[in-house]
Amino acid sequence: MEETLLEILEEICGTDEVRNDLDINLFDDGLLDSLGVIELLLSIEDKLKISIQPTEVTREQIATPRKIIDYLKAKKGE
Repeated sequence: MEETLLEILEEICGTDEVRNDLDINLFDDGLLDSLGVIELLLSIEDKLKISIQPTEVTREQIATPRKIIDYLKAKKGE
């Protein structure tokens, strides 16, 4: 799951920096915007079969690759 998520982030953000620094702030560094968030959630649902509604996740919960991974692990454990 982690590898697939990083591939998704690389594609959406257009950089492998998301793989090299799991604590990079995707919003502060301009790698992810609101449109990118929707693309991210759709890709997660398509490739990882984890459905996340845009209203159920906060920007802070998905601010870094590590936070997204932790969120998905917790969500999958539900």
